[in-house]
Order: sequence, then structure tokens, then C-alpha cells
Amino acid sequence: MTKIGILGAAGFTGGELIRLLLNHPDAEIVFANSESNAGNPLSDVHEGLIGDTDMRFTDAMPFNEVDVIFLCFGHGKSEAFLKEHPVPEDVTVIDLAQDFRLAAPGNDFVYGLPELNRELIARARHIANPGCFATCIQLGLLPAAHMGILSGDIAVNAITGSTGAGQKPTATTHFSWRNNNISIYKPFQHQHVPEIRQSLLQEQGHFDASIDFIPYRGDFARGIFATEVVKTDAAIDDVVEAYKAYYAEAPFTHYVDKPIDLKQVVNTNKALVHCEKYGDKLLITSCIDNLLKGAVGQAVQNMNIMRGIDETAGLRLKPSAF
Repeated sequence: MTKIGILGAAGFTGGELIRLLLNHPDAEIVFANSESNAGNPLSDVHEGLIGDTDMRFTDAMPFNEVDVIFLCFGHGKSEAFLKEHPVPEDVTVIDLAQDFRLAAPGNDFVYGLPELNRELIARARHIANPGCFATCIQLGLLPAAHMGILSGDIAVNAITGSTGAGQKPTATTHFSWRNNNISIYKPFQHQHVPEIRQSLLQEQGHFDASIDFIPYRGDFARGIFATEVVKTDAAIDDVVEAYKAYYAEAPFTHYVDKPIDLKQVVNTNKALVHCEKYGDKLLITSCIDNLLKGAVGQAVQNMNIMRGIDETAGLRLKPSAF
């Protein structure tokens, strides 16, 4: 049984992670840390857990009692936390923030995208879980990179649900603003672009073109739907064959022959990808649930790989029909 500690357990990702781990056949939550909620039942904050657990938040961090810790902090807090709170060498760290995603001297965190780095993940002690937009967009582009056809600028548009902005209310997550509304933010300068570029370069061996990414805020709670446009002379039949081959052994990422939609993946750890060709333009669509395959579902998938257990354990979630 894998014993687990969760830091930053009161946020959206913390709540989703607890929900997954309570139903995981090889996981036991030892502690769920939240200083501001210490002593309160988990279900006081994560009301979807009512009747599932009587656990309470704690301000303690007994690292010596766990095998794995998940860091569910906001961006920029994980690196500072680990400097202030040394974790035993034999404890696996899976970080859901962006602090360690980019390769750098002294950074031993493996980038945790299983479809790209499964063998490295299996040997790792520290994992940097990918960003939600980055996961969705990379899964759309990696097979094309594997084909070596990414030679020009890539146009990307992607829309995300409000949970992507975190649990703390802001002006752009307030219901009366977000409902029946749509807007863009951080055009051409989103923080996930460098990790996307890093992975495309890793897979293709060269990539120096632009990734022109326009992110959208959607008026729904969860999910990401992305389009990626690539200019190429490759025949669509060859592209489809390459995409199917690339994901043939991926338990959660699937190439789909017909157009995809967001409801097919919400509340699951799935990623769906579809391709169409218009002249010399390859249109790729990809979609995920931002809190699951884009965050804690992928984190649990990484834990499973690292622990040498069934990669799908605790993650066979079914989407709603409506």
C-alpha cells in the first residue's frame, strides 16, 4: 500500500486528488495538510467528499510516515517550500506547480508527461507534473513532432474552464462575470509555452518556430478544448496512421476518427485527439479535463508508473452521458 501526504490539500487540485486516492486500490492518505483549515473535516471544504471520509486537515507534515507527497501549491511556492522543509531522500515528490518543469542545472525533476517520458518517470524520484494547457496542446502536437513535420509557426487556440484559475475567487472567476461570457488572456505569452516548446524539441530534435498561443476563458467549470494548426505537405492518411501508432500503448490518450467534443473527457483522465487536412494545413483538435489529465489524474498516473503498479489504477473514470 502506497502511503501518501498531500500539501496544499484545500484547493481544487487537492480536493480532486483526495477524491481519486480514496478510491485507489493501492493508496492510503496519511495526511492532508492545510494550515488555514487544520482540524476541520476535509468535507467542510470539499463537500463532494461528504460520506466518503471522516479525515481532517492537519498542519503536521510527517514525511517519515509516507512514500509519496503531492505538492498542490500555487505556482512559485513549491521550490520555496522544499528549501524550507527538507524531504527524506526515499520519499517521492510529485509537484503540480510549474516550478520545476523546465530543465535547468541542478533540477532533477522529470517532466511528468507519460506519453513522452514514461521510462524516465518509472526511474524518477521527483516529478514535475505538466501544466493543463501544456498537456492538452502537447498531446495534440507530439505525434506530428515525432513525424518531424513541425517546421513552421504553429497557431494554437484553447479554451479552459474556470477551475483552471484556482479556488481563490478573482474578478474573472466570479459567476456573474464568467457566465455567458468569453475572453482571452495572456495572448502569445502564456507561461505554459516554454514547456510545450521544450517537449517538441525533445521529440523532434529541432524546433525553432513560433508557438502562437491564444488562451480563452470559458463559461464552464472544467475542461480544455484546443486547436493546433500546422502547415505541412504530409498526407492525412499518413498523419492519422502516425497518430494512432504514437498513442497505441497509451491507456488514456486516444486518436479518434471523428470530431471530438469536451463532454467526452470531462470528469475523466482521458485525452482525445483528432486530425483533419485542409490544403496544406493540418488542423489538430485535442481535449482533456484540466483537473484530471491536466493535473491530479496525470499526477496519480505518474505515481502509478513510479510505484510499478497498474498505470490505470484509480483512474478508470467514466464521463457523464449528458
